[in-house]
Amino acid sequence: MSAEYATFALAPAMRAGGVLADGGYQVHRDFVDFIVNGRPLLFQLSDLDAVSPLAADIPPAIFSAHVRRLLLEAEAPLHDGRYVIYGCPECEGLDCGAVTAVIERTADGSDDFIWRDFAWQTAEPADLALNGYHGIGPFRFRGTEYREALGQLLTGDEPQARRRVLLIGARVAVLAKLAAALRTIGIGAEIAGDAAGVSPDELRTYGAVAFGRAVSDETRRSVRSAFEGAGVRVAYVDGLAPIIPLLVAQIEDALDRSPQELRRLTRLAADPRSASLEVTSACRVQLTAYRVDRLSRTHVHEVFDEVLEPGEHRVALAAKATKGEAYVVARTSTSVLVAPTKG
Repeated sequence: MSAEYATFALAPAMRAGGVLADGGYQVHRDFVDFIVNGRPLLFQLSDLDAVSPLAADIPPAIFSAHVRRLLLEAEAPLHDGRYVIYGCPECEGLDCGAVTAVIERTADGSDDFIWRDFAWQTAEPADLALNGYHGIGPFRFRGTEYREALGQLLTGDEPQARRRVLLIGARVAVLAKLAAALRTIGIGAEIAGDAAGVSPDELRTYGAVAFGRAVSDETRRSVRSAFEGAGVRVAYVDGLAPIIPLLVAQIEDALDRSPQELRRLTRLAADPRSASLEVTSACRVQLTAYRVDRLSRTHVHEVFDEVLEPGEHRVALAAKATKGEAYVVARTSTSVLVAPTKG
């Protein structure tokens, strides 16, 4: 099969972490995704919970080595000239499976790059007949465009993800639990009463600020002024309720640096009877409802867990899941959205 020209670009992406309804945790990972013909390549494969080798939390030397491999300046890590395109977000190696492909230069003197023979690989060698992605590729990328995109990662032009959150609120016990949960999934968190006196260099390490519901307007203005004075742009989160998984989901959404048009889950709205959402590619979507009763007890309901096709969808919600003060969290492998139910 001949390789047709395709556009190549890079964009920030994330593997959504979070505190799950069953009490488990899912690690947050920031990475750089491959944008092929204007769409994330990850979305063009089957619904995978995976990240590229260009993850933000690996040591710089290893990150650079991965980039140089993709530029064919280093040997392929697998047999037959195969490279890992996406791998397990929790570990390295092939044991959990990885999407691999052959990367090579063209032989016609054009100096273009070709990605071909995509496969799901769990051991050496790859079995293309059994595990090949026969509908994906081959892709031919113009050499100049390809090298320029990847070369920017080596020169430091790609901004590093700021995976720290400043937590400001009156309920110290809730903030301590939230900070512990965030650190468990790989997001740094610090607790403070305000941002007064914090050095600009310290403020630049934060990607988001989360306010508790009891924080005064004066404190909010003071915090915003401190970050603006330091020339730091951060996402601000107004905590919806003192429910740890809900707050973690809000912060995950705030830390998502991927362009809106390249996200898998783009919209969520809810009322006491249903939730409406929009997805851009076929993917597994999980909906969880959290509600607080009159005694301030939290109730959790798993309301939906299915693969949805691209488009708009409406999911019915049981009355017991949304009675009173309630919120819905929608989750895919790459994004999280939160919406209050509005009667």
